[in-house]
Amino acid sequence: MMTDFSFTIHRQDSESRARRGSLQTPHGAIETPGFFFCATKAAVKAVTTDQARAAGTSAILVNTYHMMLQPGAEVVARLGGLHRFMGWDGPMLTDSGGFQIFSLGGDDGDGKPPLVKITEEGAQFRSHIDGSMHMLTPERSIEIQRLLGADLVVALDECPPAKLDREATSRSLALTHRWAKRSLEAHRQSNDGRQALYGVVQGGVFPELRRESAQFISAQPFFGHAVGGCLPAQQEDEPLYDVFAMAMEGLDRARPVHLLGIGGVRDLWEGAACGVDTFDCVHPTRIARHGGALVRGEGWRINLRNARFREDQGPIEEGCDCLACARYSRGYLHHCLKAGEVTGLTLITLHNIAFMNRLMATIRAAIAAGRFAEEKRAWCGA
Repeated sequence: MMTDFSFTIHRQDSESRARRGSLQTPHGAIETPGFFFCATKAAVKAVTTDQARAAGTSAILVNTYHMMLQPGAEVVARLGGLHRFMGWDGPMLTDSGGFQIFSLGGDDGDGKPPLVKITEEGAQFRSHIDGSMHMLTPERSIEIQRLLGADLVVALDECPPAKLDREATSRSLALTHRWAKRSLEAHRQSNDGRQALYGVVQGGVFPELRRESAQFISAQPFFGHAVGGCLPAQQEDEPLYDVFAMAMEGLDRARPVHLLGIGGVRDLWEGAACGVDTFDCVHPTRIARHGGALVRGEGWRINLRNARFREDQGPIEEGCDCLACARYSRGYLHHCLKAGEVTGLTLITLHNIAFMNRLMATIRAAIAAGRFAEEKRAWCGA
């Protein structure tokens, strides 16, 4: 029962798989292609939810792994669920928690790896906060996400390293598929119509495994598809664009597709061209905390810490109507960064949020007008 959820495709691009649509949730609609800003620990870094909304944000993502450890899903539930807890009344997605468990594998500083072992039951890991032991199973992931109360939730999957060989990737994929069925059953038993479940497509860099996964997930009664594992281990800031296309083959095109954890400027254009409907990434808020401001041209960002901005009276970007650009100069923001003033981080974050929301609006408008290919070339070149 998902009466408050729907996905409608309004326009299909004639030269690519890009499409313009809308994703309806109990907390409102997301115009697609759309972007989920990361509120990892129930807070968008450096800004309030009201400020994020004022900058054009329609949807956010909260991290299940971090919330289950602090303050705990049960605590959030007693405080009214994530929407009330963090003062956000719009659409929200929680991931399964799996990516953080697997990505935190290795030494956490005390010589003891956070990820202890993966079994058929689930992933056993040690908290990075207090060292306590936890077991995250598909059923527990669904339970935690139900307690948190996001609109869109994700099935638990294993996130294999990109360098894994084919045989090991195949074994990992089989486990992900078994966990997907368990997640579906747990969701069926607990769902009251207020959450919609996404199944995750994995398969590494192997085309046949990606197709196998897409076909398997499409054959299951998930509301939507989530595509994972598109970052190569050796170049974490350069997604494998051919993996986008591989992962999309065989997916049910009537369902919404979410690309997990990728959100650079070119990523959004390339993903949209492959038929991705929604994205999430820490990129716009993370670079802001280091002085990085998103702009068109100049590699799509400038570093306001650089000395060349010390006496620059111009806005971050001409034509931008965000608070930072309307009221403050690059020189002022440079000063805030050098002086350690948090105000500077807030203003740059607000600019980056506004930039990303305008970019998504540009992509949607280009699809609607039948000019997606031209606009993509104008932004990304060939």
